[in-house]
Amino acid sequence: VQLQASGGGLAQAGGSLTLSCATSGRTSSTYGTAWFRQAPGKEREFVALIPRSGSPYYAESMKGRFTISRDNAKNTVNLQINNLKPEDTAVYYCAASGRGLGEVPTLYEYWGQGTLVTVSS
Repeated sequence: VQLQASGGGLAQAGGSLTLSCATSGRTSSTYGTAWFRQAPGKEREFVALIPRSGSPYYAESMKGRFTISRDNAKNTVNLQINNLKPEDTAVYYCAASGRGLGEVPTLYEYWGQGTLVTVSS
């Protein structure tokens, strides 16, 4: 399974950004895809996940401004971030798991390379 994250960049606070995770390979062997983020000097933080079939699930602190969705035609999993805040500045990673889904990064054995989001105030 291969994942490639894209869509990051410099954005203004209050704006929106959509990240994309292109998936390929034996994705049918995975339970779903998640997004994590890691700010400088901080641990990797769970944002949201979407099962191959089923409803999205969000970290409690991410509910409201983040939307995860799946585009099966394009084999992508997208993460839309609305009302961007400077504290959203981080490297965003997508990950997939054949072991189960959850908020813990160690569940996921497949990772994309990350895409940097920088939010200016």
